[in-house]
Amino acid sequence: MIVDDEPLAVKLLESFVTKTPELELLGSFTDSVEAINAIKEQQPNLLFLDIQMPDLNGMELAHMIPSETRVIFTTAFKEYAFESYEVKALDFLLKPIRYNKFMVAVEKAREWFNAQASSVQGSVPSAKSVFLKVDGEYRQIAFSQILYVCGMKDYVMFYLEDVRKPLITHLTMKSVEDMLPTQQFMRVNRSYIVALDKIRKVDRNDCIYIGDEIIHVTDAFKDAFNQFLQSKFPGGK
Repeated sequence: MIVDDEPLAVKLLESFVTKTPELELLGSFTDSVEAINAIKEQQPNLLFLDIQMPDLNGMELAHMIPSETRVIFTTAFKEYAFESYEVKALDFLLKPIRYNKFMVAVEKAREWFNAQASSVQGSVPSAKSVFLKVDGEYRQIAFSQILYVCGMKDYVMFYLEDVRKPLITHLTMKSVEDMLPTQQFMRVNRSYIVALDKIRKVDRNDCIYIGDEIIHVTDAFKDAFNQFLQSKFPGGK
């Protein structure tokens, strides 16, 4: 949902939501008092919320919404940034908002909800893709396309099926590990995460053959990987 007393700001955010596959717009409001009832009734996952509004400002409204609804604040006043995190906002977007900044905030929200789904329910997130910032633009990559991920200092390289050059993005291996579904992907050493269903073979030296790469499973990750193999081939390795 979107709550902002400026109609032009609402229209801009609506256009951003419309072209973002992961989002579905439940409603938009220019009146914060009117919005609170709809938020309580429909309980959206995500609320794009202006701060400086008449009658009921965004900070006040944020204290009244269901705990399941997470907030991304949108405002022209950066002095509210610190206060926004006191109500556990996921992000703080400063107007005028550009789509690339909007997508960074959406990615933070997606990671937060995926982490909640994994830890609270013990289930695999329902998302089927991830947005990566590559060469200054955001690209949506289906999990099914990924062969493996290789870490290199502050960057990671995503190797995809039928694509020669990897996609290079500024992330940590830990953040990538958190964003990929655990039933499809596994970290097998400090520098590599592999797509389990893309493994062609595993030799007696614990080397994984995937795509054109041979990746060694190191001791720290060997037990978890062996459990995966045994689940697929009981009585085997």
